[in-house]
Amino acid sequence: MKSITIKGSERESVGKVSTKALRNAGMVPCVLYGGDQPVHFAAEDKAFKNLVYTPNAHTVVIELENGKTFNAVLQDIQFHPISDKILHIDFYQLFENKEVTMEIPVKIVGNSKGVMAGGVLRLNQRKLKVKALPANLPDFIETDISALEMGNKLYITKLQNDAYKFLHPDNTVVCQVRISRAAMKAAQEAAKAEKGAKGKKK
Repeated sequence: MKSITIKGSERESVGKVSTKALRNAGMVPCVLYGGDQPVHFAAEDKAFKNLVYTPNAHTVVIELENGKTFNAVLQDIQFHPISDKILHIDFYQLFENKEVTMEIPVKIVGNSKGVMAGGVLRLNQRKLKVKALPANLPDFIETDISALEMGNKLYITKLQNDAYKFLHPDNTVVCQVRISRAAMKAAQEAAKAEKGAKGKKK
C-alpha cells in the first residue's frame, strides 16, 4: 500500500485554549493511538490534502520535529459542520506483527454481460472494511464483474483472500446489475407482442 508522509510537531499542551490557537494558525491537532502512550501532535492543514480528499487508501508516515517517526493509518477524522474544515484527526500506530482494521476502496474490473445487454451496474459498497497485517493491506479490492448477468448480485464471499479478512457478513452485496427501465420496458413490449402472436395463432 502506498504511503503518505505527514510532518508535524509534538504538542506539549493539549487543552482547549492551545487547541483553538493551533486551529487559528492553520494547524490540525492530532492524536496517535496504539502504542504504549498516546502521542499528541499537530501538522499543517494542507499536509492532509492527499490523505483525506482522495478515494484511495494510504498508510501514513508521521515525522515529528523531535526526530520521532511512526507508521500509522487514519482512524477517525472530525470536520467542522459548516466550513468542512478539519478539526481533529486520530491515527492508529502500525506494527509489523499486529493486524489492523482499515477501509479499502473497491475497484471494478471487467465488462458485465448484464450491463452490455442494457442493465445498470450499482456499486453497493464503495469501500470494504478488512483486517490484516500492515504488509498485507491492499491498495484496493479488485472486483471482477464479467460474469454478472442482468439481475445478478456479487456477494462478498466471491472476493475472499488469504492475505486479509473481510469484516462484513457473508450476505453483503458488493455490487449488482439491475434491470434498467428501458430494458424492462423492452421486455414487457416483447412479452405483449409474443402474447398477441399466440392469440392470433389460436
